[in-house]
Amino acid sequence: MRRLAGATSLDYWNMAGPFGGITAATLLNAVLLQPDRLPVPLALTVSYCGAIREGGFDIAVRCLRGGRTTQHWAVELTQGPERDVMASALVVCVLRRETWGAREARPPEVEPAPAQFGSRLGMGPPWIQRYREHLVRGELFRGNPHSETVTWIADAPARPLDYPALAAICDAFFPRIFLRRPSFVPIATVSLNVYFHAGHQVMAEQSSTPVLAQASGQVFNEGFCDQEGRVWGQDDHLLATTHQMVWYKE
Repeated sequence: MRRLAGATSLDYWNMAGPFGGITAATLLNAVLLQPDRLPVPLALTVSYCGAIREGGFDIAVRCLRGGRTTQHWAVELTQGPERDVMASALVVCVLRRETWGAREARPPEVEPAPAQFGSRLGMGPPWIQRYREHLVRGELFRGNPHSETVTWIADAPARPLDYPALAAICDAFFPRIFLRRPSFVPIATVSLNVYFHAGHQVMAEQSSTPVLAQASGQVFNEGFCDQEGRVWGQDDHLLATTHQMVWYKE
């Protein structure tokens, strides 16, 4: 068992605790800091067990099993004297090799990102201001007949894209229920899955260029709804796909 320590940041604060994307990025980064991990993350699964409190936290990292091409890690974020588990994750790291390849997924047909665009909504929790966004389609609280959104998004301030930043962007979509209904209801992410499709070269070429993010929901039922998303980079590279389950309250 390997242990690390950290602390929350008010810059990424949400309604009741840190923005879930920054928690996912922190758990992933705990594995990426391990000197013996394989080079590239392939999959990240995060369970949000409770609202993380402001202040310090501890992270425990353990390699469950590893081979020449795949490696499985378990991560737990705890707080308090009882080491209450506030979030946990499973991370798969891999060694990518040159092989035959093909891609069936295609990005939505949209205009290129504007040369300049501003921050996200001016109101709301602080984490929203950590991103610039140019919305292409899908407006909040309009009672839309579907929940799809397509948006150009980038970190604010700008920074080269890396895997933790990409994991955070995969949770930066507004909850799908806010697209379908005209009013706010309390929500919380329960589980987040991110699958990384880009190797180091593609990530390096992306640098700080905005990514195209696409998301939609499939089912809203009995207090839970889902969200699936795709994040596209330059030259139509599919950087990541993501799926999450969200609790909502009437």
